Amino acid sequence: METEIPALLRAREAIAPERFTFHSARMRMKHVTKEELAAMDGDSDRCALELSDARVDVMGYACLVAIMAMGLGYHCQSQTRLQGVSAGNGHPAPVVTSAGALVEGPKAVGAKRIALVAPYMKPLTELVVNYIRNEGIEVSDWRALEISDNLAVGAHDPMNLPDIVRGMKTDDVDAVVLSACVQMPSLPAVPMAEAITGKPVLTAAIATTWQMLRALKLETRVPGGGTLLSGVY
Repeated sequence: METEIPALLRAREAIAPERFTFHSARMRMKHVTKEELAAMDGDSDRCALELSDARVDVMGYACLVAIMAMGLGYHCQSQTRLQGVSAGNGHPAPVVTSAGALVEGPKAVGAKRIALVAPYMKPLTELVVNYIRNEGIEVSDWRALEISDNLAVGAHDPMNLPDIVRGMKTDDVDAVVLSACVQMPSLPAVPMAEAITGKPVLTAAIATTWQMLRALKLETRVPGGGTLLSGVY
């Protein structure tokens, strides 16, 4: 949340008049396990309350798998609750989640069938795949990189991703999710992956940025943001 989403919005500043500031509240997690994810999500109300003190214009809940681990369709429940927290503090703000964005983003580009790369262990990746399938999008191929340490996820080299995509079956998909995690860097690899597959390539960070811009009623054109942030959607 604190790296690629600001990078995308800074890139947008080069072509549009709006300027952005970034404010963070952290939910604690060290290892990407279902137990730590549940504890992390339980802290989200506090974070929303703290951020609403700053009178932010939009909030983004960055941890995709923390939402998805709470049950099918939970992103809708979470967004509604956290919006209520900010409204109760007198500073209402729309809330988007990376989980919801990774459902709505593929639908926006017309994708009914995707291939997906995630940094999580296999059981959590299967949970993500099932969550997305429950939202009406088929996941025909997926890769779990099985990185359990959260800091190691953030340190993963994005230039590993094009070769991973080359080894996947993408000829029958409508889009590729290059990183199903805002924490795992992927932006430098997006143009390469689009060239390799000939398909729209999106990431959790790209999709979350897209939803934030829509919540702010701003143009969704961001250089380097792939097909979803071309300004068409």
